[in-house]
Amino acid sequence: MSETVLQDSVVTAATGPHGSRYQTKRVAGLQYDWLINLLCAIFVAGLYLDGWAHNHGRVDESFFTLWHAFFYSGYLLVAIAFGAAVVVNRTRGYTLSLSVPDGYRLTGVGLFVFAAGGVGDMVWHILFGIEEGAEALFSPTHIMLGLGIGLTVTGPLRAAWNRRDASGNWRDLAPAVASLGTFLAALTFFMMFFFPVTVLLGTPGTGSGYFRDDVGKVAGMVGATITAAVLTGPLLLTLRRWRLPLGAVSSVLWLSILGATIVDYERPLMIWLALGMAVPAVALDYLAWRARPSENPDSVRWLAPAFPLLLYGGYYAVLIPTVGSTWSVHMWTSTIVIPTVACWLLSFLLAPPHLPE
Repeated sequence: MSETVLQDSVVTAATGPHGSRYQTKRVAGLQYDWLINLLCAIFVAGLYLDGWAHNHGRVDESFFTLWHAFFYSGYLLVAIAFGAAVVVNRTRGYTLSLSVPDGYRLTGVGLFVFAAGGVGDMVWHILFGIEEGAEALFSPTHIMLGLGIGLTVTGPLRAAWNRRDASGNWRDLAPAVASLGTFLAALTFFMMFFFPVTVLLGTPGTGSGYFRDDVGKVAGMVGATITAAVLTGPLLLTLRRWRLPLGAVSSVLWLSILGATIVDYERPLMIWLALGMAVPAVALDYLAWRARPSENPDSVRWLAPAFPLLLYGGYYAVLIPTVGSTWSVHMWTSTIVIPTVACWLLSFLLAPPHLPE
């Protein structure tokens, strides 16, 4: 019997308030994972809504805005669901450590970190005003909020990771895939100023966002490399744990690409570039499914570099024939090659070479 089933059924003799022992259900398992996923999706949607408002001049100098209200309400819903599970499990006789659903201890830490960051952010805005542009992503309190979000939304992923016999089908792994997608979407939000779809690498135009000078080119290269590593690393780690069902990898990548397109949308070209990255994601999905890194760790060595190679290849396959590039061929091809090499090196961390006996 799977651990998921055990968590959802009458499984243990718990000690009651007066020392009596009785069998009881524990709040945990797939249904609870889905609840947290739904609330975390609202939470991260609020993050994107607030970011969109900042990018389109819809905020003023006040902390108390409609966008913040939606964002922090999403946090409150997750906190209530987490706290309610702990309280119910306690009333059913479980110790405090067992009252926290499996995989969710760091979620509790993340909720605390986010709350501390929220209070700090309010004070920061009062003292120093509202951040502008890239400052909004790099202020200390916003980094603290991002850390809290990351720890919070990955609860269902950690819960699935701890189940010994979770199979590779959609029923068992869908909550984990959804959690991974929400996590990468949150990371993508913090990469909006160097995600290729958002900054439009090497495109004709004006403004620092188009990376036209040498400093901008270096920033574009670094951003492309970080983006590739951030998208590839967590996915490969998950693939080392399970053979994800078909559609899982592409769904996770599509969510990040869609989020990046929406949060700072400016012109239709961004939609076409997003499609240029989304289509190769289907091929990556199939390659990951065939590679089976969970059974054949050495396959990570060629699968890791395939991510930036195909995603950025699709990006430029749309960009070059349509509006062209202000970058030379030496420059724009390097934003494919260098991230590809970086992800290949990353594969050695995920699947180290065998040590001599």
